[in-house]
Amino acid sequence: MRSELIVDVKPEEVSIALLEDSRLVSLQKESRDSSYAVGNIYLAKVKKLMPGLNAAFINVGYDKDAFLHYLDLGSQFSSYASFLTKALDKKERTTPSISKMKLLPDIDKQGTIASQLSPGQALMVQIAKEPISSKGPRLTTEITLTGRYMVLIPFCDKISISQKIKTTEEKMRLRQLVESIRPKNFGVIIRTSAEGKRVAELNHEMKSLVKYWDDAVAKARNATPPALLYEEESRTVGVLRDIFSPNFENIYVNDREAFEQISDYVNLIAPERKDIVKFYTGDAPIFDNFNITRQIKSSFGKTVSFKSGAYIIIEHTEALHVIDVNSGNRSKATNDQESNALEVNMNAADEIARQLRLRDMGGIIVVDFIDMGKAEHRQKLYEHMREVMANDRARHNILPLSKFGLMQITRQRVRPALDIVTSEPCPSCYGKGEVPSSLLFTDTLKEKLHYLIDDLKVTDFKMYVHPYVDAFLKKGIISMYRKWRMELGRKFRILPDQSLAYLQYKVIDSKGNEIDLKEEKDIDSSASKTKHKAKHRNQEE
Repeated sequence: MRSELIVDVKPEEVSIALLEDSRLVSLQKESRDSSYAVGNIYLAKVKKLMPGLNAAFINVGYDKDAFLHYLDLGSQFSSYASFLTKALDKKERTTPSISKMKLLPDIDKQGTIASQLSPGQALMVQIAKEPISSKGPRLTTEITLTGRYMVLIPFCDKISISQKIKTTEEKMRLRQLVESIRPKNFGVIIRTSAEGKRVAELNHEMKSLVKYWDDAVAKARNATPPALLYEEESRTVGVLRDIFSPNFENIYVNDREAFEQISDYVNLIAPERKDIVKFYTGDAPIFDNFNITRQIKSSFGKTVSFKSGAYIIIEHTEALHVIDVNSGNRSKATNDQESNALEVNMNAADEIARQLRLRDMGGIIVVDFIDMGKAEHRQKLYEHMREVMANDRARHNILPLSKFGLMQITRQRVRPALDIVTSEPCPSCYGKGEVPSSLLFTDTLKEKLHYLIDDLKVTDFKMYVHPYVDAFLKKGIISMYRKWRMELGRKFRILPDQSLAYLQYKVIDSKGNEIDLKEEKDIDSSASKTKHKAKHRNQEE
């Protein structure tokens, strides 16, 4: 399978698309000023205890208080609390070392939150789940630092190995290597990607993760809660760290800073593969160039079609997601209804597995498949669903079909489900139901070009329009576009953008910044109205 990562960096957000054999299987969008990402570590303060929930609300600076349950304190909370008290004590001249302390006994699994925390207490906490809907972030005090080959866990003395590493010899080798290089009182989870790696590579990452911890503790000594102590790597690098494999053929990035970050990371973990990171310089939007925009518009929304005219309907509620499978108008349906139902359900399972990853849907998912009478067909569908979900990195559990033909799936929910609205608001009427004649749209564009070049003195820019409009402007040997360039200058260009609505346009200057012509038009219009009123008043006088 050929995998490619496409990174679209815009001023307001970063979009990351994962393609497998040119098919979109994962899409993540992140606001560039977003905070509270999973993995970030904060110095926070206990705001209120909730004995009925056996939890506490913690102030991490978010508009909604974060939630910390007793079970998320971690079994080694006594050692953690003892260390943190010394680390935050201003009287201590030096930062205490975990390796030199003696770990305390585990806390009681059936204990109460009031026995461990008190209002106003300072804590080092890590974001376990991003804010979802009206809920604040979910926290843990069981800090983990994730690397490419391992996960480091302070206040733990245990080595765990990924179950995906099958050979006993490799497990023994990795356990012995990690045991020889890990500092005392640090636990380690050895990841699948560590298989076959040399001790030098593992040791280098181990030292980096320990340094991240030491730096976070050093910041905490001089910080006032709430304060950010450790920020998880950018979402792009984080995604790359988790999914990078030898199957990656290309990573395309359209932003120079992000390109350098990714290049440095790939050069660090796989120097022989550093050439796969490529800086995209094409004129067309990067998602349009790789046919991602079209796939987004066809893959999101309430109804999603797949093979032979069949389709699924996806509904979201606060508590769960519901997916209904429909056969639609199948032109090549078999004469046997049972075989037809099995074929549709098997294809639907493929699409549903893709949709769960693509939308990052979590929680409870209920799938209403087409009824099948034979038990062996229901079992075959269940096994196929487990097979196609095997590549999903999120933790999940699948139950066999019930007697009503329903399949229940639980999937780890760490971030809000990605819900992209595929319908486009009218850019001309804004819901009024009447739009200007499309024949006059070219006059509007020419007016905007005159305004940019003559009034704003901007000559080097790109104007993006809907592909149909672009085709109309460039039709013929002596096209309208060519006439405009001869009349107004040859530096500006008009290019297609599939994400724009029919009568919509945008202008990007030579530095990559968007010029808000609507705002400029409003200012210009207001000035014209003021002049008109002044002229009218003078005539009356």
